Amino acid sequence: MEVEIINEGKNEIEVKIDNLTIAEILRVYLNKNGIEFAAWKREHPTKPLIFRVESSGKTVKKAISEAIEEIKKDCDKIVSCLKKK
Repeated sequence: MEVEIINEGKNEIEVKIDNLTIAEILRVYLNKNGIEFAAWKREHPTKPLIFRVESSGKTVKKAISEAIEEIKKDCDKIVSCLKKK
């Protein structure tokens, strides 16, 4: 998966992401955790996604890092449940 930072500020970031699934999962977790704005757009199916995150509280990098950690924990829970069965 390729990720490229297009525009970065303290309270906002835009990145190119070539994986729709990852972008959507990250968007859901960021919005669930109270980030001000997290959304993606794609101009054409052959083009990469542009993912934009804005925050009025913590820095966007911190918010993204926390969301990724939460995603990892949830994935670990799923894997451990599947191993039990």
